[in-house]
Amino acid sequence: MSRLDAFIKRVTAQRECLNEIARRLHGRSGPILELGLGNGRTYDHLRELFPGQPIFVFDREIAAHPACVPPAEFTVLGDFRDTLATALTRIGRRAILAHGDFGSGDPERTAALARFMGPALDPLIEPGGYVVSDQPMTVARWRAIAPPPTVEPGRYFIWQVGDGGA
Repeated sequence: MSRLDAFIKRVTAQRECLNEIARRLHGRSGPILELGLGNGRTYDHLRELFPGQPIFVFDREIAAHPACVPPAEFTVLGDFRDTLATALTRIGRRAILAHGDFGSGDPERTAALARFMGPALDPLIEPGGYVVSDQPMTVARWRAIAPPPTVEPGRYFIWQVGDGGA
């Protein structure tokens, strides 16, 4: 499969999963976490899906399209390993959704980051909230949710966070 086709499948799966979670979270309010801004396409989509909700963006640097740059008060710059440890203080309460798009072209580095991200995100998500990611993660209180039927298995991942977290 060409890189273009792989990209299209990934972003289509991303959109379908986020749309599904927006339906499930309809009527609930709370912070949203965007882990990896990139050029801001997903952040822009999250703004449409969750109007008025605070969306906190975590990334090493801002390199997004100018129309997709979050306000400074919702931007957390630095390595995830540093910024997630104090994120709850910054966001003020646990989030209803965390979206992670942090895969890279280096499979070993990506897998190591995913092993870190699950436990780091766990205390930041409220019970009944969701985690959506391009990478598989394993956390005891997270229950895997099947993605929409239009999403190829293993292309994108959804979990609902159970009770008993931090």
